[in-house]
Amino acid sequence: MTKLFTTVSAIVLLGAGAALAFQPFGGAAAGLAAAQESAPAVPPAADSARKTVGNLVTEGIPEIPAELNEQLLAYQNARAAGFSGWTPQGGMLIATRFGETAQVHRVDSPMGMRRQLTFYSEPVGGGSYPDAPGAPGFLFSKDTGGDENYQLYLHDDAAGKDIRISVPGTRNTDAAWSHDGKQVAWTISSQANATYEIWLADIANPDGRRKVFEKSDGTSWGAADWSPDGTKLLLTQYVSASESHIYVLDIASAALTELNAREGQKVAYGYAAYAPDGQSVIYTSSEDGEFQSLTRYNLADGAKTSISGDIPWDVEAGDMSPDGALIAFSVNANGASEVHIRKLSDNSEVAGPKLPPGEIGGLQFSPDGAKLGFGFASANSAGDAWAFDLASGELTRWTESELGGLNAATFVEPTLFTYKSFDGREIPAFIYKPKGAGPFPVVINIHGGPEGQERPSFAPIWQYWVNELGIAVVVPNVRGSSGYGKSYLELDNGFKRKDSVKDIGALLDWIGAQGDLSKDKVMVYGGSYGGYMVNAAMVDYSDRLAGGVSIVGISSFVTFLENTSGYRQDLRRVEYGDERDPEMRKFQEDIAPLKHASEIRKPMFIIHGANDPRVPVGEADQLFAAVKANGQNPWWLVALDEGHGFRKKTNRDYMNAAVALFFKQRLLGQN
Repeated sequence: MTKLFTTVSAIVLLGAGAALAFQPFGGAAAGLAAAQESAPAVPPAADSARKTVGNLVTEGIPEIPAELNEQLLAYQNARAAGFSGWTPQGGMLIATRFGETAQVHRVDSPMGMRRQLTFYSEPVGGGSYPDAPGAPGFLFSKDTGGDENYQLYLHDDAAGKDIRISVPGTRNTDAAWSHDGKQVAWTISSQANATYEIWLADIANPDGRRKVFEKSDGTSWGAADWSPDGTKLLLTQYVSASESHIYVLDIASAALTELNAREGQKVAYGYAAYAPDGQSVIYTSSEDGEFQSLTRYNLADGAKTSISGDIPWDVEAGDMSPDGALIAFSVNANGASEVHIRKLSDNSEVAGPKLPPGEIGGLQFSPDGAKLGFGFASANSAGDAWAFDLASGELTRWTESELGGLNAATFVEPTLFTYKSFDGREIPAFIYKPKGAGPFPVVINIHGGPEGQERPSFAPIWQYWVNELGIAVVVPNVRGSSGYGKSYLELDNGFKRKDSVKDIGALLDWIGAQGDLSKDKVMVYGGSYGGYMVNAAMVDYSDRLAGGVSIVGISSFVTFLENTSGYRQDLRRVEYGDERDPEMRKFQEDIAPLKHASEIRKPMFIIHGANDPRVPVGEADQLFAAVKANGQNPWWLVALDEGHGFRKKTNRDYMNAAVALFFKQRLLGQN
């Protein structure tokens, strides 16, 4: 396939979801006695003056002790490799970091030398070759300072240089190669409005690019795949996490035809792709149940054949073999990835790789169809590239990323559990627990999205908190999380927004009932929507928390929706409610952490990127000012060259060290 159909991104490079700063980097063992002291020590005086050092603006953060930086050094230098795809010669493209940012590298054989191909100060997103032989190079994208105005490039292998395909000043995403490798389609959207455009370019003459589609209906549009003959495009229209549509665009006539139209039924699709014969389309959807299931749709008569309907979990990634005989896909089974390979002729199962609990990133057949490549990470294994040989059944590791000298055997594996919330619903969660008897202080790490999901993956900074600081890390998947069915996904929409916050209150009850956890030493930590959850929990449960770390978080849904980028404004209104509706606006104002900042009576650490196009930095500014006016002394960290999270190593290193110091002083009572 020219573009994998996948509902998850390539395996993360620095820990679970590390493109966002609130997701970790770094982990492992000491200091339990000090961590369990009942009386907090008086912390040294913080630096209350706002100052700028390099690209970091800080306020209230004490000087980071040298010994803390030394302790973190190994964890800060752990790395991972994300599988991006196969090269035409049968090697692999991977994304990994050997400096400040992740770049594209090539590996020609298992455990072979990594050859760096892109060299930028900004992170580079992936890299993909077309299926066709004789490809001139691979496509990749990058932005500037986290502004998410991604530019699209072709890396010309013969010339060894990068050629810009897109027009500067535009936002370019979702590039898809034509099957003959001669054209590329991609999406242009705007930070200013909700207009989505599909553009095409001949790879040999990118200056001849042309627009073939445009919509300004408040939804998101993208090119999923080309027809094998290059005359049509599959387009996906995203309305919300619970609703989307698939269309066929005839390029010559601009005629748009919906596939599998479901009158009166709201269906969510994943990505869609043409079968190699061009006679059918394979897509994932929730049309027949709670989960994203694979279906084969016949274009001639609309007949449908279920491929994975017998598996009660979301299909997260997949690919078809070049000859169209096999389909490989992974499912998200209660947070852990399972790989299946089936014959498209009769849906019979073919032996696939057996993996420990962890997370798949990407899944692609090799050009000759003999191997299946993918990225994989687990709690005690860094993200790396792997290949499964279909004939021999052999699973081969292609990369072995360094762990900064750490022994992965010391990493704690999470335990899955559920707890009962206010309405009797069982909420799934994972806990990473230190060795010993406890009682252990706790950090509740809340994911973003809100349609995200915490999974057992590579997160060394959690290991640092657990093994070095003696902190138990609890990662809940509160209502509204993906992975547990479409009904669960919608439980926090609109006027039900605070129900997910109540799930954190119920988790505090659960923690209080555990003999080996300290109910008096609990902090909340999260980013993006998880940052909103931190802010809201600091209002509602301030008397039960020791503090909170809010990263790129929302402090008021009204101001967030009014100021987030235009291309996503209406998309977020479907989830959070439309602030232009008077009743909804009043509700959003009433639940805003900003409005109730006077009730925040415990330490806060507020972190943001100055160029964030999703949650503008004003959300952090206004909450920081309100908490400070409340008589508190919050810590403040803003990176001038980052957006919706910290992606540059120097910035991330400082953030992780400052967070560790915050935990030591405010949670553990250590100087």
